Amino acid sequence: MTAADSRHTGAAGERVFPASVAVVPDVIALIAAEAGAWGLHPRRVRQLELAVEEAVVNICLYAYAPLAGEFVVRVEPGAERFVVELIDEGVPFDPLTVGDPDLSSCVEERAVGGLGIFLARRVVDELAYRRDASRNVLSLAMGRT
Repeated sequence: MTAADSRHTGAAGERVFPASVAVVPDVIALIAAEAGAWGLHPRRVRQLELAVEEAVVNICLYAYAPLAGEFVVRVEPGAERFVVELIDEGVPFDPLTVGDPDLSSCVEERAVGGLGIFLARRVVDELAYRRDASRNVLSLAMGRT
């Protein structure tokens, strides 16, 4: 799957992708290009890429399983903040309710999962979730500094 297989929604800054991990590189390329053009520092772009990748993989693996679905990537470059919204119509899930993993225990004893959300919380300036009718909306925001 390539960026050419995604489609624009008609709204500025939005693109629809199939919920497949195969599109993750295309989503990351889109975010990197937009954030870089906005002027986000390359180190901060990499942090945003990490957070977006973790969230997109979760959507692709869990939002629609076992059925297929799609998700929207909305980019909102503002005066002070660069915002990425990931929108899906999968099962309701607020990732912010997931507790931090126990990093003090050895790897073999840790529960599987939860590390991606933990990392996303640490690398973006703001992480927010809302349920908008039948849609999950996860917002990731980065300031210029």
